[in-house]
Amino acid sequence: MSWLSKEDLERVELLAKRTDLQRRPIPDQVVSNGEYRPMPQTPQQRQVAALIDEMADERAPSLGMDRRGFLQTSLGLATAFAAMNVVYGDVFSVAQAETRDSDAMAETAARYADQFIFDGHMHFVADDYKWDGILGLRHFGAVYGNPDIGKDDKAKFQDLQIDNFIKEVFLDSDTTVGLVSSATADDPANIFLTNPQLVDGAMRINKMCGSRRLLRHAIFEPGKDGWLDEVDRVIEKDRPDSWKGYTVGDPLAPSKYPYRLDDEKLMYPFYDRTRKAGIRNVCIHKGLLPSDYEESFRDTWRFATVEDVAKAAKDWPELNFIIYHSALKPLTVPPEEHLARFEKTGRIDWVSDLAEIPEKHGVTNVYADIGTTFATTCLTHPRHAAALMGILIKGLGVDRVVWGTDAVWYGSPQWQIEAFRRMEIPEDLRERYGFAPLGDGLSATKTAIFGGTSAKLYDFTAEEATVAHYANDRLSEYRKKYNADGADRSNIAYGFIHAG
Repeated sequence: MSWLSKEDLERVELLAKRTDLQRRPIPDQVVSNGEYRPMPQTPQQRQVAALIDEMADERAPSLGMDRRGFLQTSLGLATAFAAMNVVYGDVFSVAQAETRDSDAMAETAARYADQFIFDGHMHFVADDYKWDGILGLRHFGAVYGNPDIGKDDKAKFQDLQIDNFIKEVFLDSDTTVGLVSSATADDPANIFLTNPQLVDGAMRINKMCGSRRLLRHAIFEPGKDGWLDEVDRVIEKDRPDSWKGYTVGDPLAPSKYPYRLDDEKLMYPFYDRTRKAGIRNVCIHKGLLPSDYEESFRDTWRFATVEDVAKAAKDWPELNFIIYHSALKPLTVPPEEHLARFEKTGRIDWVSDLAEIPEKHGVTNVYADIGTTFATTCLTHPRHAAALMGILIKGLGVDRVVWGTDAVWYGSPQWQIEAFRRMEIPEDLRERYGFAPLGDGLSATKTAIFGGTSAKLYDFTAEEATVAHYANDRLSEYRKKYNADGADRSNIAYGFIHAG
């Protein structure tokens, strides 16, 4: 079994194989972690790619750089957003000096040096993991002859393991702390981090960093034999920071174990256990299915909607239900059509359903993690991403939307951080749909989403929810040296793109 079917694999290729793409500071087409078939590159995305290269070639020589070197810098990242503004309209705040002047870019970096960022949605794999369905992100690259990938297993798989995770997340981005997750699967061999491995991985990273930089999930698998016994073991021995579940059972293939959150017989004994244990956060993957989900997930796709969230949340007010990827319905038509549907209706399928739960059902314990949804919509049409943020904030409240990037599947999350810092909801959308402005990169809205809300969810003290708290740990010391030595941003994402 593989993440992508044989037919899918004929239509996709690894982004890592495409050296022209991997060296740009943002992906210029949708990248899939394997849970869905990515849509083809759009004409607008091709325009963005060409414009990034053109602008980099014009700017790099005056700084004594070539194109690749320029695009590895913060100037290159700012240039990418400037290019997106040209193609899509002004959604991102970019000063021209930030694309040309190292001093101006340094001033921008200094402005955000103290911004606390809590990434509540991250991944890596165990050192001994061997299932090619996920490691295929590198394995297939070797098969296809990518010269950047070695022939031994370690070289194939190391980009998805702890060492590269630390580099991409904690050295090449402004992420302060995060939470490592996993995924359920019908075949236990396909689970890329078991519960004991989640414990071990977080302990290893925190020991390496010299502080508590990484929190961890425990996965739960309703319906499987002995699943509540494993819940009891985890509560007693592992003491996770929160739980992670997939109501479709297995996100990679039709499952024998889909479930509803409001199934009183199946789920309520679990809620009772975790409530008594004081583990209040229950993170649930919703949405983000293959584009042919009605066929490929014929019997299970409805479990990926949010129709089961409200009752569970109302019945268990002591728990927090954090909906990953904001439940985005699969993007099945070109981005312009999705955007046109929103412009006509003011709704984004399944995301709007999630955002309407508090008003319709009187609950305050439902949250949206933006996850891959923000990254995907930002890449396909930034206006769509801005509308999505407006819907979530208006419906759930600014204190119920949390930051997550799905790193390290997509490489360093820095481009996503920069995109949100710079993004503003266009004025016409704010006026038409009553969206509040996002504000500048340090606004109260963005501060809450980037880290303030997650810090409260996970009981951080006021001091722990600051960059200063980690200023003298081993990671911070190494990051200073890393940056002083010139850093080495890879600009690589590790997923699949459409082969068209």
